[in-house]
Amino acid sequence: MDVTCTPDMEMLISIITVVLNREATVEDTLRSVLAQTYPHIECIVVDGGSVDNTVSAIEKYVPLFEGRLKYISEADFGVYEAMNKGLRMATGDVVGYLNSDDVFKDRHVIETIAQTFEQPEIDAVFGNVLYRRRNGERLLRRYSGSHFNPGMLPYGIMPPHPSFYARKSCYIKSGGFNTSFRIAGDYELFLRFFLKERICYRYLDLDVVVMRLGGISNRSFYSVLCGNSIELMKACRINGIYTNWLMLFSRFFMKVGGVIRWLIVPHYIWRK
Repeated sequence: MDVTCTPDMEMLISIITVVLNREATVEDTLRSVLAQTYPHIECIVVDGGSVDNTVSAIEKYVPLFEGRLKYISEADFGVYEAMNKGLRMATGDVVGYLNSDDVFKDRHVIETIAQTFEQPEIDAVFGNVLYRRRNGERLLRRYSGSHFNPGMLPYGIMPPHPSFYARKSCYIKSGGFNTSFRIAGDYELFLRFFLKERICYRYLDLDVVVMRLGGISNRSFYSVLCGNSIELMKACRINGIYTNWLMLFSRFFMKVGGVIRWLIVPHYIWRK
């Protein structure tokens, strides 16, 4: 079923959620979008043909969004194909992705992001992501985008994708996500955005989402150390970006440093 809407003509922000068999968490995600103070939001859910009660959970929220929610449920060939589907469905000026396990940090996140895009020269913004255990509330660490610059991409370092919002025109120009990737399609897209197309971006000192650990890119040691690195190397090669294995593996030292900082700095700072 495909539910459509005609949004207000103010700056519209499309929030896309890709989901598969997440009946236990997708309602938290949708409630988080519904609670945002910014009024001009288009919520798009792309379901990959769930066999649990995910679709029923989505349908419960259609009337609550009052015409601002549209969804589709059909089989796809992977997360990046689903993300491209959502992009094609989006009618907003700005596009962001919210995982079906994640929620916004607070009710004012999208309002803050929208205010930044009032500056016409800004193509994209990103902030910070908080991590917690899948079955718990305790925050484990904070992934900050404050230290990112495009020169870090050949080292495998990119801005936190769940906090990343860009004008739809940037996605259209770049052609969207490369569906040949399994877990590094966002990284490959960032290579094009930042190093080839030189988009104008801004970092916001803003905790955008709280993310449950356990996604496809951080599920196991192998996926992080081996599988992910192989795809990062492939992404650089097809875009003509120089890197090597030593450069890519060095990113783990930066991740360890982030964890150490999380353990040292009092947690109440991140709970504001």
